[in-house]
Amino acid sequence: MEGKRISMDIPRSNRAGKPKVLDPAVSTFFVQLHHKLQNSLKSQLRRLAKDNDGIKSVTSFLGKEKGTCAGLGVDLEKQMQAWRENPPWVNQPPKIKVSVPKGSLCNLKAKVDVGLPPDAVYNIVIDPDNKRVFKNIKEVISRKVLVDEGQRQVVEVEQAALWRFLWWSGTISVHVLVDQNREDHSMKFKQVNAGFMKKFEGHWRVEPIFVDEKTCLPFKPKTWAEYCSCTGGKGRIGSKVSLDQLIQPAIVPPPPISWYLRGITAKTTEMLINDLLAEAARLTSGCDTENSNKELISSKEITENDQVEEIRNIKERWNSRRRNAKQHRKKLLTAESPTF
Repeated sequence: MEGKRISMDIPRSNRAGKPKVLDPAVSTFFVQLHHKLQNSLKSQLRRLAKDNDGIKSVTSFLGKEKGTCAGLGVDLEKQMQAWRENPPWVNQPPKIKVSVPKGSLCNLKAKVDVGLPPDAVYNIVIDPDNKRVFKNIKEVISRKVLVDEGQRQVVEVEQAALWRFLWWSGTISVHVLVDQNREDHSMKFKQVNAGFMKKFEGHWRVEPIFVDEKTCLPFKPKTWAEYCSCTGGKGRIGSKVSLDQLIQPAIVPPPPISWYLRGITAKTTEMLINDLLAEAARLTSGCDTENSNKELISSKEITENDQVEEIRNIKERWNSRRRNAKQHRKKLLTAESPTF
């Protein structure tokens, strides 16, 4: 290939004289500049190749298909393998808070950390056959998929659910619409027909926990890719599971019945969460299930004792309420009695 010809005007001392020779310093500068540009280009190419290898290692940990896990493509099998290779995990008792908004029976909020990746937890929660996991589901009467958009589904479900509270137990029919979205690992549910229950609704949410982020110190990863990079693809990802549920009967029962019903709701939720923790320990197969089960048994014993104490408190509250009501009536009678 012919190179381009470059013409250069070289001043002459005179028309007939010889052209001046190019300064050697200028010639050396151009030669060095050429070598520097070549070396810089080679360095950039090597760095690009190295970064490409890093991206490949991250994408081997992250799935190739969008939406495999919350749209971030987390490879579930590799995550499960990380748990099998590094199984120690101690289950903590769930945190359950019950409040009483005006006109409702209760608003229940529960949170618990689970030793499984979000996608695995989500699979358990939305599994049509999850009554094998959750012992409070007696029977799935019907299940119909109304909307199917791949990652998102709307399902109509009718179940017969068991409840237990100390020595009481029974069955209640639950008929709900469930809007489940794998993109953000959320599941909203709402009662289909208002009957005895005016409102029965709420939502589940599953969020990731970087279990081994301490290995990244002093760096604190904020994304899946950062966490994978700093742990070499060996970091475990757990789940923070939260439930927010509102229960509002058509007629709110008076105390002490409403107090007992709130206790039943809290106990049923705790049973459900403990079943989820037990299934998580089973799936990691090699998890320190003995310690986990001891924690759960201890948690259950504490809960049973708390419930017995709660029954005593309910009785005391009811007796106190009756005494106050009698005293109030006496005061009214005294105030209304004529004076002579």
